[in-house]
Amino acid sequence: MAKQTRLATREGNRAKLMAAARAEFAERGYPATKVDAVAARAGLTRGAVYSNFPSKRALYFAVLAEDAEAAAADGGQARKKTQKDALGALARAFVARLPLATAPTHLGAHLLSEVMADDRTRQAYTQLMKLSALQIGFALGHLGGTRPRVRQAEAALTILEGARQFAAAAPGLVEPFHIVQTCENLPDLETAWRFPDQLPPTKVLDDPWSPGEARDLAHDAPADLTSTGLVAILGVHRLSAIEEAIREMPDNEDITLVVVSADPGELVGLVRLTVAETRAHLRQAFPPASVPRLRVVVDPDGAIAAAAGVTGVSDTTEVALRIAGGRIKLRSEGFAACAASSLHDTKAPR
Repeated sequence: MAKQTRLATREGNRAKLMAAARAEFAERGYPATKVDAVAARAGLTRGAVYSNFPSKRALYFAVLAEDAEAAAADGGQARKKTQKDALGALARAFVARLPLATAPTHLGAHLLSEVMADDRTRQAYTQLMKLSALQIGFALGHLGGTRPRVRQAEAALTILEGARQFAAAAPGLVEPFHIVQTCENLPDLETAWRFPDQLPPTKVLDDPWSPGEARDLAHDAPADLTSTGLVAILGVHRLSAIEEAIREMPDNEDITLVVVSADPGELVGLVRLTVAETRAHLRQAFPPASVPRLRVVVDPDGAIAAAAGVTGVSDTTEVALRIAGGRIKLRSEGFAACAASSLHDTKAPR
């Protein structure tokens, strides 16, 4: 009972801090907001802020993530029929949210400046954008009955993110119609993808697997990590490696990306924010059947990684497991582990 009371108190304090921080960021802007002001507004101490969030940046990312997750839960699913339709819908939804030149500074205006202020965060954000492009690119390929269009999706995100920056830095430069039209033409681009030349060894096993409960952020649903398929435990600087698994895994098997980091306090919020925004993009632009089957789970305390035998996680961790019958059947570790594990048959003899 005492433990439940402490947990409820901690959750209540966190909610108060989030509400206070959201109000301070909106009124003063991120740079001018002081941690002491957030604490005072929440009726708590400065120590309470740092016991819940390691830094002001972590608090900022958490607020943006919560808002993005709430926004992603609203609205219905798109019914687009072609790749051009889907990219057009994606671009229109994106430019509709661009800040107006006469509007006050919006809450997320300082996201990229905070991302660029720290090299580790910048590398993580790069990988998160690649993950978003991967999800959109596979949805495009499914919708058009063609191979995945990941590079085209990367180009679309580059155009749209650039439009967001110019809308703030050079008001009046961005013409929404031109942005939409450019994105609609991206499916015609020809690009290539290359499978890794060298693969790490894969161990054939029959080990127990008890990862515990998990939440799939990509679909906002529970994730059964014991289901048949691949579980990739990837550091925030290696997230794009999951593309190799999605391209090679059988269609009837689940694919789960478990995100880990040596600095989860700040980066978990950034992961949640980006995955929620991508979920909203997919819902707005693609029918349900074309949305990638990839599940995304965050493992902030390394519990899932520990269940897989990973004793210490880092931002470059790369471990891939093939699961069948609720047990670990294959394991690969190191660069291109996802590719190595995805190519093997879990029924191979020991």
